[in-house]
Amino acid sequence: MGQYRIQRLNDQLRDEISQLILRGEVKDPRVSTFLSINRVEVTTDLGYAKVYVSSFLPDGQVRKGVDGLNAAAGFIQREIAKKLRIRQFPKLQFQVDAGMKAGFEMVQKLNELEREEKINNSDTEDKSE
Repeated sequence: MGQYRIQRLNDQLRDEISQLILRGEVKDPRVSTFLSINRVEVTTDLGYAKVYVSSFLPDGQVRKGVDGLNAAAGFIQREIAKKLRIRQFPKLQFQVDAGMKAGFEMVQKLNELEREEKINNSDTEDKSE
């Protein structure tokens, strides 16, 4: 399969899995609608697809949600395979993606440093006058 077709399949799988979660069709109680699918990486032989999941929920709840998604992987594969016309449907493997949360925390730290710098600069200006 060509690179562009793989990328299109990645995007399509991401959208379909997200819709299943948002509509509440995954009945596992560990799966929250607050989980988001960041990206999907399908192997070139269509054997497997890694699905990266993140959320702003506490880490324990995200891990439970990923466990629930892994338990419901067969159901999710079957539902999406009904809609997509591909020769072989990849086996879904859900994983926690901590990148989004780490990036958000880094931005918060940078904003905090910027605020502290502004406060320190205003204090030194007041003392020099």
